[in-house]
Amino acid sequence: MQTIGFIGVGNIGTEISKHLIASGYRVLGYRRSSLAEFEKLGGVAAKSPAQIAQEADIIFSCLPGGDSLDAVVTGPDGLLQTARKGQIVAELGSHPLPAKERQVARLAEKGAIFLDGEVSGTPGMVAAKKAPIYLAGDAEACKAIEPVVKTFADICMYFGPFGAASKIKFVNNMLVTINTAAIGEAVSLALKAGLDPEMMIKAISAGSGGSVLFPIRAPRMVQKNFIPPQGTFEMLSHYFDYIEDMADSAGAATPLFDLASGLYERGIKNGLGGHDVAAVIEVIDDIAKEQRPAKG
Repeated sequence: MQTIGFIGVGNIGTEISKHLIASGYRVLGYRRSSLAEFEKLGGVAAKSPAQIAQEADIIFSCLPGGDSLDAVVTGPDGLLQTARKGQIVAELGSHPLPAKERQVARLAEKGAIFLDGEVSGTPGMVAAKKAPIYLAGDAEACKAIEPVVKTFADICMYFGPFGAASKIKFVNNMLVTINTAAIGEAVSLALKAGLDPEMMIKAISAGSGGSVLFPIRAPRMVQKNFIPPQGTFEMLSHYFDYIEDMADSAGAATPLFDLASGLYERGIKNGLGGHDVAAVIEVIDDIAKEQRPAKG
């Protein structure tokens, strides 16, 4: 039984691990907090990233930030302690590009290959194998792990040079930011205009103005179903600086993104940070109250 390592068994990592275990892999996992639920799924708890590097030839990680990625790679019990030639490490979390790029040379010194990876979807999408996986970096290494990736994602796409997967994810999340805000504005207008919510959702979902996100977000907006969230204001805002940095370095203008991101920042200030991003409709409705105060 082949061992696959997974570091950072959070919401995304848990769903990926379920698929790997169901496909017959021995999944050796690590996170700083409890791994009790992971073990109930059939996973094997590791004491450190170093133990995972010792036992697995293919390692996935999905970490919350650049500092945690540095610690996992270079810490006293990090991957570098036991990394070896031919090993492949794919980071699926989103970070500033320099945070990922600096791991390439570090692991290369041990003969290991570090890949730029991204998950394009929510934990629910991962559970359904509908979240595409983006990969970039060493082409042979990306091809080598594709069969494993295909056990937890129907779509695995290779984008070429290291960093390209991250850039695609940033562009994707720029569109998520704009599209969700636009859906909130449209649903708010439809409801205030007295349209039947169910018929409106059916019509727009099947019409030219619909999108992949519309049938996901619009019902939550109508029902004001913002808890538990699929994706929070805080999670989405995590990408704003990355998108802005990318646009600045490319010399690109982002006028719609600039407007939309401001709505989420306003929502966070108003206490919506932990709510589903569908709650952007609440921000839009608040603006309507300010612009058109109730008469009487």
